[in-house]
Amino acid sequence: MPTGPDGAAAGSSGTSTAVTDAVPAVPGVLTADDVRRTAASIVAMQHPDGAIPWTPGDKTDAWNHVEAAMALLVGGEVAAAERAYDWCLAHQRHDGTWPVRIVGDVVEDDGGETNMSAYLAVGVWHHWLVRRERAFVERCWPAVRAALDFVVRMQLPFGGVDWLQEWVDGAPGPVRGEALLTGSSSIYQSLRAGLALADLVDEPQPEWELAAGRLRHAIRAHPDAFLDKATFSMDWYYPVLGGAVRGEAAHVMLARRWDDFVVPGLGIRCVDTNPWVTGAETCELVMALDAVGDRARALVLFADMQHLRADDGGYFTGYVWPDEVFWPHERTTYTAAAVVLAADALSGTTPGADIMHGSSFGPHPAEVVGDCGC
Repeated sequence: MPTGPDGAAAGSSGTSTAVTDAVPAVPGVLTADDVRRTAASIVAMQHPDGAIPWTPGDKTDAWNHVEAAMALLVGGEVAAAERAYDWCLAHQRHDGTWPVRIVGDVVEDDGGETNMSAYLAVGVWHHWLVRRERAFVERCWPAVRAALDFVVRMQLPFGGVDWLQEWVDGAPGPVRGEALLTGSSSIYQSLRAGLALADLVDEPQPEWELAAGRLRHAIRAHPDAFLDKATFSMDWYYPVLGGAVRGEAAHVMLARRWDDFVVPGLGIRCVDTNPWVTGAETCELVMALDAVGDRARALVLFADMQHLRADDGGYFTGYVWPDEVFWPHERTTYTAAAVVLAADALSGTTPGADIMHGSSFGPHPAEVVGDCGC
């Protein structure tokens, strides 16, 4: 997302040698103990088999599960993070995917989403940055490779990545033939992480690099070729967060709809038409801003969303400000995870704090023009 830092000596023995045990703190906003409590709130909802649902009794999906695992590692909950990655390896299917929706032990939606499958690569690279455990990377590598091979097979002619393959009678079935800008932007980050891992284990994946170059071109040059989801804030900032759009183009992109989504003092809207701010989206925008050097506004937004914090260190999903109520009245693991990762990005505490900035991935793949009419 591919050259990572030289780690041959650091992890070749397979021993656990954490680079740091420090937990992030953002002065004036969150202490390290606050962040530990937020990580503990995720552990409290984790299943014995390692699954991390959105809330107790709710679904587990691979993307949010991996994000939570990353936050657990940052928050000092190493054993819980390892259980979470064990769950990923145990539940991956032969085509490289995970079901879209698992509730307990029951698969309620067996479709295979590309961005959910791809994100394991980001989690494994993040784990390497924080822990420098070569054995962990080598154990996870086959799953990462299978997942990203699936993603590359799903790339559409214009360069975007089809968002879903349905399953029929227990086997992969029809594809949608449609790409989502948010999902494809996340996949771009995952491909870069995968390329960094491939370099680390010395198994080059040139087809991933080609796919990443085609995808970057599609995101930067042809955003209108994706499904129109412009009402959602994620479609606004994810091309920046995922790394496909950076530099001056990123600042222009974020300025374009700032007033549509940002609610001063509260955070950002999930949808531009609704008076509802959400914590996870706000923290993702914080990380996008930090990644392009807009630290001042990132810190303001991070402080603004702390009204969602609960007494146990967890975070409510969102807040409807005309009614002055949390809605829905639940504390979600993915919101807590986004807070922990944003705190790390802002403080630069762990070696994984770079994960959204992306400099540890190495150079961007060269843009490649697909069947897009250019």
